[in-house]
Amino acid sequence: MHNLFDIAGRVAVVTGGSRGLGLQIAEGYAEAGAKLVITARKVEALKKAEAHLRSLGAEVLSLPLDLSQAEAPEQLIDKALSTFGQLDILVNNAGATWGAPAEAHPLDAWHKVLNLNVTAAFLLSQAAAKRALIPQQKGRIINIASVAGLQGNPPQMIGTAAYNTSKGALVNMTRALAAEWGKYGVTVNAVAPGYFPTKMTKGTLQYAEDAITAAAPLGRLGGNQDLKGLALLLASDASAYITGQVIAVDGGLSVV
Repeated sequence: MHNLFDIAGRVAVVTGGSRGLGLQIAEGYAEAGAKLVITARKVEALKKAEAHLRSLGAEVLSLPLDLSQAEAPEQLIDKALSTFGQLDILVNNAGATWGAPAEAHPLDAWHKVLNLNVTAAFLLSQAAAKRALIPQQKGRIINIASVAGLQGNPPQMIGTAAYNTSKGALVNMTRALAAEWGKYGVTVNAVAPGYFPTKMTKGTLQYAEDAITAAAPLGRLGGNQDLKGLALLLASDASAYITGQVIAVDGGLSVV
């Protein structure tokens, strides 16, 4: 059983890995013995995350990149392969949001959110598949979607139409890629987190935390260990027969 979950020595790329959910996932992989490539836009936060992951015993490469730039995904995969010589796991976690009523949502903000949350994730998956996963006939792609991609926002909450749309697109992109790349031994799955206390959710939680926790069957927000187990499962041989699936980690919010 231990061997099924063993990812020691495998190379994982985690985008948006300097904080929040990305750092939690990277931390879990570091604790499991994986080698890591993390990326984010802000150098200071990235270096802090790198130092933290190294303190857990991991080999870590950190790359400051803006993944919304068309050339960045290829650059990231290039650097991962040239540094570690292999790539086994890609976690598409980097994302952006924008709060505004749908009727007043700025077009430039719409493009910003869709470009990073969907297009960059596709280009990274494409580059990883072409350069590493398909040639080696195995690999794992894990897309970090959201429960916002499974539903709209409650009427009392601020509208995030671009974010909801982008995460819904990521959910179905997961299914489409899983259907195409299964024949190469590549699995593609999605995680749909609920509300975790992160920089992205800070504004929402300031006014809605009590309502969210009251509505969740488990009665709390996500914690700093709650994504690690699923992230390890989907990265390991234990999930070899799981692909195209979307798994909510939300304390039960999406079932009520």
